[in-house]
Amino acid sequence: MPARVVSTPALPGLSPVGGKPVIARFDGGHLSSDGGLLVLREVEQRLDVAGRLAACVADPRDPYRVVHGLDEIIRFRLLMIAAGYEDGNDADRLRTDPMFKLAMTRLGDEAALCSQPTISRLENLPDKRALLRMGQAMVDLYCGSFRQVPRRIVLDVDDTFDAVHGGQQMRLFNAHYDEYGFQPIVVFDGEGRFVTAVLRPAKRPSGREIRAFLRRLLRQLRANWPRVEILLRADSHYCSPEVLRWCRANKVNYLIGVAPTSTLRRHVERLEGSTAARFAASDGRAKLRRFTEFYDGAASWAEPVKVPLASRVEYRRRAASSASSPASRPGLAGQTRASSSPACRAARPAPSTSGGIARGARRKII
Repeated sequence: MPARVVSTPALPGLSPVGGKPVIARFDGGHLSSDGGLLVLREVEQRLDVAGRLAACVADPRDPYRVVHGLDEIIRFRLLMIAAGYEDGNDADRLRTDPMFKLAMTRLGDEAALCSQPTISRLENLPDKRALLRMGQAMVDLYCGSFRQVPRRIVLDVDDTFDAVHGGQQMRLFNAHYDEYGFQPIVVFDGEGRFVTAVLRPAKRPSGREIRAFLRRLLRQLRANWPRVEILLRADSHYCSPEVLRWCRANKVNYLIGVAPTSTLRRHVERLEGSTAARFAASDGRAKLRRFTEFYDGAASWAEPVKVPLASRVEYRRRAASSASSPASRPGLAGQTRASSSPACRAARPAPSTSGGIARGARRKII
């Protein structure tokens, strides 16, 4: 049956503006400001993210009494978050929104979408094994986005703070951010494509935790691409003996930031001095960048690991910076370091940068 348009009388008694009459009616129907959901619907249908995740969770409900399938609930939640509605309570209002219903392949006069309690039950349904399967599904989705198997990929691993404002499970107080929240580990490749993530409490990850996460990630990547070369890039608090040993044992190249210490500064003092002298003797128009390599290891490690380090000293007009990072093979750090976002570096007026390195690193490390 075609939709019937019913015209309502105009609101009388409105004063004209600029010589133009003002007419107000109340026959607009159901309106929505989330028209972009229709584009997101096409993307989700092509990738089938909700279907992949739903297949990882066992549904304990009676199939003859199910109104909203797991894939439908997950798809609705994904669209809510993508549209800026992170709070699950918003589902009670959005379940009748015409754009959300269209994005969920329902017409405006059909039944409403799932409610907030249904979403809450879903979010508490997966167990640990189901969560691991969902993480593997996201890695498979990433690998499936390539037309051909790449020869080499770069993985940028970092954690980020996600503030919470309730009594959520696993929330912790983080003194650096002065808030309660989570600190999930997220992984992107060198081109900015999302690979996977894991939700965790708001504390600094230990070396054993990082190693377990990387082990699962590598296993799933190698299941799709057995011969791909992997370069791991990470911030300084990922530099632990457990991670470095694991990378060497599994033939994973790495470029990881190192927290600056007095020992590291002594290694680069001579290079800083000679670089400053060369820069002063030049016209100062072009920046001067030099590298050095040396071996070191933290004395606090239970089993010291000698780490090959590559240090960069860079001078440019009115500024200088230096950075150190462990490299898994000679020459790799100097080639990749410039495009690596995790770094222990700070800029300050020339000629000395040794004090600036430590201050810049403290602001970065949690």
